[in-house]
Amino acid sequence: MAGPNMDWDHNASPFNAVPPVVLAIVGAMFAVELWFVLSQAGIVGATRGGDDARIFALQRFAFSPEIMAMMVERGEYPPSQLMRIVSYPFVHGGFTHMIFAGVFTLALGKMVGEVLGQVAVAVMFFAGTVAGALAFWLLAGGGALFGAFPGAYALIGGYTFIMWVHLGRRGENQYGAFTLIGVLLAFQLVFGVLFGAGNDWIADIGGFFAGLFLSVPLAPGGWRRMMERLRRR
Repeated sequence: MAGPNMDWDHNASPFNAVPPVVLAIVGAMFAVELWFVLSQAGIVGATRGGDDARIFALQRFAFSPEIMAMMVERGEYPPSQLMRIVSYPFVHGGFTHMIFAGVFTLALGKMVGEVLGQVAVAVMFFAGTVAGALAFWLLAGGGALFGAFPGAYALIGGYTFIMWVHLGRRGENQYGAFTLIGVLLAFQLVFGVLFGAGNDWIADIGGFFAGLFLSVPLAPGGWRRMMERLRRR
């Protein structure tokens, strides 16, 4: 099976040609965080100082498994609550949290966008965001989900697919494509043991698999090749 074009320009700056959709996503994260910083400094907003703006945003836009369960139980899905499924990646727990998520999204979005295109990047990011929220709802049991890591992990899934194809074309061990996700999960495990991290990793894994599986139909000609394989079977 012919794979996507893997001819990266290894001499290009990593900051060149970042897909506009990636810049827009990360720009939105930064704009929200800037509002929190200015609000805490008493420059904007109704409050003067403190983290009131961030607390309000987390209460209003973070994803809540309890609210999701209530909507499903009642069969009612008000847009103001349903939007939490896609609004939570733009609200972070702090500036450092946002910086790490933004850097991940920029780096992975650039690499995936160079090969699969920026439409694929947008689809992966938001599909991973939704998949992460649903996984968190079904498996985490409670708490709140916020921050862009599930969407960023979806882009890691796209990168893993690209490396799988690349290594296969070179005749190398394709399971090496999973090195990045393996290292990240090991780091999260150690961090959780040492510092008592929550269940956010469940959402990250959900995002990763969403990006990985969507890479097949989103790759250039991927949907056609997949349908041809299904017909042959």
